[in-house]
Order: sequence, then C-alpha cells, then structure tokens
Amino acid sequence: MLKLFKPAPAIDRLPEDRIDPEYKKLRLQVFLGIFFGYAAYYLLRKNFSLAMPYLTEEGFTKTELGFALSAISIAYGISKFVMANISDRSNPRMFLPAGLILSAIVSLLMGFVPFFTSSVAIMFIMLFLNGWFQGMGWPPSGRVLVHWFSVSERGNKTAIWNVAHNVGGGLMAPIAIAGVSIFAGMSASGTGYEGVFILPALVAVVVAIVSYFLIRDTPQSMGLPPIEEYRNDYPTKKKEVFETELTVKEILFKYVLNNKWVWAIAFANIFVYFVRYGVLDWAPTYLSEEKEFDMSKSSVAYFLYEWAGIPGTLLAGWISDKLFKGRRGPTGFVFMVGVLIAVLVYWFNPAGNPVIDMICLIAIGFLIYGPVMLIGLQALDFVPKKAAGTAAGLTGLFGYLGGTVTANALMGVIVDKSGWNAGFLLLTISCALAAIIFAFTWNVRGQEVVKGH
Repeated sequence: MLKLFKPAPAIDRLPEDRIDPEYKKLRLQVFLGIFFGYAAYYLLRKNFSLAMPYLTEEGFTKTELGFALSAISIAYGISKFVMANISDRSNPRMFLPAGLILSAIVSLLMGFVPFFTSSVAIMFIMLFLNGWFQGMGWPPSGRVLVHWFSVSERGNKTAIWNVAHNVGGGLMAPIAIAGVSIFAGMSASGTGYEGVFILPALVAVVVAIVSYFLIRDTPQSMGLPPIEEYRNDYPTKKKEVFETELTVKEILFKYVLNNKWVWAIAFANIFVYFVRYGVLDWAPTYLSEEKEFDMSKSSVAYFLYEWAGIPGTLLAGWISDKLFKGRRGPTGFVFMVGVLIAVLVYWFNPAGNPVIDMICLIAIGFLIYGPVMLIGLQALDFVPKKAAGTAAGLTGLFGYLGGTVTANALMGVIVDKSGWNAGFLLLTISCALAAIIFAFTWNVRGQEVVKGH
C-alpha cells in the first residue's frame, strides 16, 4: 500500500519557454484540488453532531453520545501526526483522495446499516475509523502548499486554502438536512436521520475523484524548477530549498520535536480547538434545549458559524502578513480576546432572543478560524518543507486529543452533571489561556525559525 503512495519522481525539466505558463496553470490546478478535496473531508467529520438530537430521542444520553463523538477526535489527533509523517514521504495526489474515500465508506455504513448505530461501543469504533481516515486530509494539503507556493506568498495562500474548512463545514449541514428529507420515508428509524451520513458521503466520493485528477506532487515531478527558484523567493540567505527527502528520524528529531516554538503553538492549539468544537459540536443540542431552536434553525446557525469563518480567516492572514509583518502571535491574541467576548454574550443571552444567538455564533465563527489557520501556518513556516506535514500533525495531535476530545467527551459529562453554565465556564477559561499563549509568541516570525536550521 505504501508503494501506491510513493512520491512522484522528478522528470527532465521542460524548455524555458514552457515553464512559466505551465507553472501558472498547475499552481491553480493543484490549489483547487486540495481546496475542494479538503472541504469534502468536512462533509464527513461532524455530521454525527446533527444526528445526536435524533439519537437522544432513541434513548442515548449526552454522556454516551459525547463519548462516541470523542472517538473522531482521538483518532484524528493521533492519525494527523502518524499519517502526516507518512504523507511527508508520499504523493498527495494519491494520499488525499484515498483518505476521503475511506472516510466516505465508513459514513455510508453508518447510514445504510442500522447495526453500526445500534450501540455506543459500535458507534465509537466507527467514528474512530472515520477519524483515522480524516487524518489523511491536512498533511498532503500542507505538502502541496509548501512545494507550490513560496514563503512570501504562503500566508495569503494558506489563509485562502484554510477557507476550505468553512466551505465544507458550512455545506455539511444543508446537505445533511437534505439527506434527512430524502431518506425520511425509507429509513429504518422512520425519521430519515441516516441521511446525514449518506448524502454527504456520496458527494465526498465524487469530490475525491475530481481531486485526484487535479492534484500533482512536486513541481519537479512535472518538469518544473523548485518554487523558490521559479519565484526567486528563498527562506534563507544561502538560497537553500530543502528539496532532499528526509528520513523519519530527521523529520522528528532534527526539525520538529526539538523546536520550542512548534511546542508552544501545539499547546495553544489545545485551547483553540476546545473552543472551536466546544461551541460547534454542541450548538444543535444547546440551542435545542436552552434556546428553543428547532433542527432547521440549528442547521442555519451551524451553517452561519462555519461560513463566518471565511472572511475571518482571510482577515487574520492579511493582518499577520501586512500589519504584523509575518508575526502570527499578535493576530492570534486579538482574535482570541474577541472570541472570549462573543462566548460570554452567547452564554448569558436568555432564551427568546435568537437574533443575538445567531450574531454571537457568527462572531465566534468569524474569529476562531483565524487562530486555527495561524497555528497551522506557523507549523508550516517553522520547519523545512519536507517536514511540514509532521509539524502540522504535532499541533493537530495536541489540538484534537487535548482540545477536541475534551470538547466532545468532557463537555457531555459536565453538562449532564452540572448544566450548561459549567460547560461555558470551561469555554471561557480556554479562550483566556489561548490568548495568553499567543501573547508569548508575540515577536516570533516563522521564517526566522527556519533560518535557524
């Protein structure tokens, strides 16, 4: 199987008069491939959250569902690190679509076969498998970004690509609700909730095929020079391009695990992800129980939360590049303070004021995805490009195991035992801690860290 993912070998360089037009064409092509491919991963990652209100009606408790939901984050956190190391030595053209199709198969089984949603243990296993395959999306995207886009443009391009989170996450809800309508009359449950798994999975398979035809590995595999040479944009004064494929030992122990700033942003990611998913995953249930929202209104709120992150992400990338000259810490700090304020208003707004709740979710979505993107961007900047996936995987490991798992499982337990106020207290503390850690990285620029190597 690993042979299937082997990096594409370099070929003879194209004639000089073909390099510029071919580079321009392929840069757009591979970017679209990883954008739509990664967006499709989000059609399958959080659809279980929309099924949770239906499953509570079948007798499952929030603690049980939170435990099952945590399987995605546990597996994804580990997989994002493990599979990232494999991805750094693999062809993203094969790697990204393969993970997407495998994730879709799991989702289709959960939708079509009642056995796979019949108990908490079985749901945990299926969601764990889904989470593991989900870990095959970000690393190959990072590999493509660092090979096809140079240092001075990477902040802007990464911010635009990061919008794929929101496009996929936002489209998931309406596609899933459409699936409920389509399968309502033919499902075993009679409610059609199985459609939240089936229709998004079918769409994801189609996108995986399209992505395969768009993505390419390195420029050299297409007869083109390295991106640094093409744009005359090198990360070091020595004009090094770091094109040598690295060993597992070199990636881990030379460039990632001994890098204090990678560790700093990894810890920040714990609290950023706790807020991101603590709000997002529990929004349908919280709005239904406490704010008198029905499923249609909840899906709209879910959609707005995700899509509000699009302009927020782009703004964060622009501010960190232009205003703070490549320093991501100040932007992350400002955005997390904004999230803190919005979470407090969302918490204390009484039932019967849906407009304020919607505005708060829009504000949280607008602000939280900036720090999510900035941490991923710092991971790419802090190491050579052949180790980029692993660095991003380490931050993801901390974010998902430390942040998302607690957002899924701990929030369910806390809310069941102590109510929603206790859950929101945890969200508030996490906002503050994330802002503090970003403040510690205030004066750090990623390119300077790379030069140190």
